[in-house]
Amino acid sequence: MQQVEIYSSPLCGYCHMAKRLLKQKGVAFDEYDTLMDAQRKQEMKARAGGAHTVPQIFIGDTHVGGCDELYALERAGRLDALLQG
Repeated sequence: MQQVEIYSSPLCGYCHMAKRLLKQKGVAFDEYDTLMDAQRKQEMKARAGGAHTVPQIFIGDTHVGGCDELYALERAGRLDALLQG
């Protein structure tokens, strides 16, 4: 299983949706709160090519993007393969 990282904010509905999908699939993930940690927000922007909205999701070395992109991978049947590496 690939390492999954999600940069999020506790006030973000899309963050909650993305985390819910990952939890439903039984996927463990590391979560970084960008609201309370400005350094994490800068780290996220650097890793995500300047993207400043949350969530920003990384699976292994792959920058998935946000919640919409995560759900699109799931609908296309490609999320499980990406998680497995």
